[in-house]
Amino acid sequence: MVLNLGIIGTNSITNVFVDAALESKLYAVKAVYSRTIEKAQAFGEPYGADVFETDLTAFAQHPEIDVVYIASPNSLHFEQAVEIMKNGKHVIVEKPMFSNPTEWKIAAETAKENNVFMFDAARHIHEENFKRVKEEIKNIEHIQGANLTYMKYSSRYDNVLNGEEPNIFSLKFSGGALADLGVYVVYAAIDWFGVPQSAHYFAQKISTGVDGKGTIIFRYPTFDVTMQTGKIASSYLPSEIYGLNKTISLDGVTGISTIDVIDRKAGLKDNIAKPTQKSPMIEEAVDFADVINHPNDERALKNYQEWLELSRNVNQVLYDLRADAGIIYPADRK
Repeated sequence: MVLNLGIIGTNSITNVFVDAALESKLYAVKAVYSRTIEKAQAFGEPYGADVFETDLTAFAQHPEIDVVYIASPNSLHFEQAVEIMKNGKHVIVEKPMFSNPTEWKIAAETAKENNVFMFDAARHIHEENFKRVKEEIKNIEHIQGANLTYMKYSSRYDNVLNGEEPNIFSLKFSGGALADLGVYVVYAAIDWFGVPQSAHYFAQKISTGVDGKGTIIFRYPTFDVTMQTGKIASSYLPSEIYGLNKTISLDGVTGISTIDVIDRKAGLKDNIAKPTQKSPMIEEAVDFADVINHPNDERALKNYQEWLELSRNVNQVLYDLRADAGIIYPADRK
């Protein structure tokens, strides 16, 4: 079944998701919600949308929408997702899904009560090469640790330097480096190694009060995972996972195109990566549609429950990391 897609948030990442959704042939763009009708039309009409709303309740109640992709500022995700789900529609929420575990719990309960699905749009966990890394880690007998990096300079930091406060660098909108890019390395570490025994975040705060960059350390019983993330500088380091005799070297944790497995004893290096998809979000779009279209299928439901549990764990750990660094959102006080 082709799913009628509603859109909240008309930024560049939304274009990427919509392009992937349409390429999959599993979605059709039906409706767009925005602050102005003109903005909604400008985004939606090229994709064939014919419903445009500035009222969230009217948008949520529209009978022809099956699923809504939410890519608004982070602090708005919770209210919008709950309103949409209460009206019997599935939601795909861009990372970071919600500001804190309280919001996550209420949203999950809302999804269950209304018999709809709630997806965390962490695209990399759906990518084939991400899964190949997870399988290869199982072949390492004694994991010694890992270093994971995702640090990319944001052009919106230029606005901060000019005295402004863009959403992504605002406490009010639940922004910061950990929320925007750190979520990728945290997702990777928890999916590949499990929930850590302890987690610490050494954050470098900027003038707006959020973290501009920082170092995350996860402690496991026999090894540590160190992660670097940031939006006020760019890193070109590989990510690596260490064993006694083998090292896995990656060109990133999302959009992975190189997976070098280096055998120290044998002196061999093998790239086990598969070719990447041209459309970077198509794998998650296909996975979400599979669950929505097969709500009673045991395999689909098992996948969904695994994603949901992973999302819950990531949300909790992100909250704990912010608390460790003394970063409090207004959403945390509600």
